[in-house]
Amino acid sequence: MKIWAVANQKGGVGKTTSVVSLGGLLAGLGKKVLMVDLDPHGSLTCYFRLNPDNIEQSSYPLFLHEGSVPENLAQKMVWSTEIEGLDLIPASSALVTLERRFGVQAGMGLVISKALAQLQNQYDFVFIDTPPQLGVLLVNALAASELILIPVQTEFLALKGLERMMHTLQMIMKSQGHELKFLVIPTMYDRRTHASVESLRRLRTSYENNIWPGCILIDTKFRDASCAGVPLSKLMPSSRGVKAYRSLLKYLVEHSISSFPQVNHG
Repeated sequence: MKIWAVANQKGGVGKTTSVVSLGGLLAGLGKKVLMVDLDPHGSLTCYFRLNPDNIEQSSYPLFLHEGSVPENLAQKMVWSTEIEGLDLIPASSALVTLERRFGVQAGMGLVISKALAQLQNQYDFVFIDTPPQLGVLLVNALAASELILIPVQTEFLALKGLERMMHTLQMIMKSQGHELKFLVIPTMYDRRTHASVESLRRLRTSYENNIWPGCILIDTKFRDASCAGVPLSKLMPSSRGVKAYRSLLKYLVEHSISSFPQVNHG
């Protein structure tokens, strides 16, 4: 079971779109895929027409047992989507209280790792949608994952957000000794604008060893798919957005995780 976190400390860069798009493509190939929503805002949860404000079967109860996860609890939190092979552990708005309740409690950083261990034989891929804030939820996602996918919108402010994300990864590696490998994914690229072209150039220069050679072009069809509550590959399989994510998936599958450099401790 491959576990990949999709993370960035700036919102609006395409995290949820990346989770849904990659998950939908893999499910279409016959793989069993689990999406885990750890963001209290619940964008991924809302995408599939669930309400984070009143949901009980969610990722939140996993954290209520002093760092342990009772047997079979993870399975009880799983929802099926209307896409065959694509399941979801949704988010609850109550996740926002975890930092205050358990932020400094020992043993809380491995809850998601323990929960996913219970599902080890049920899924081929797991994607974790993460909150933009550094805290117990993001730490859990990174600790559980073998690879961090970092979508970065090709514009200046998103580049600054990536710098903060890299600082966070360095901090976590120092504190936990957990090896973190990452891949930057340029998103929302618009070749018609100088800002987008220049931002992509800077990304490729600064992260030349950890950046996907392609990019996700800006595509309004993603909005249509969100309105329909299905992956874009289900709605418009020949759209340019789907073609881009299909290319990204091919790259991820063909390159072993060991080929991605890890985060520099510096």
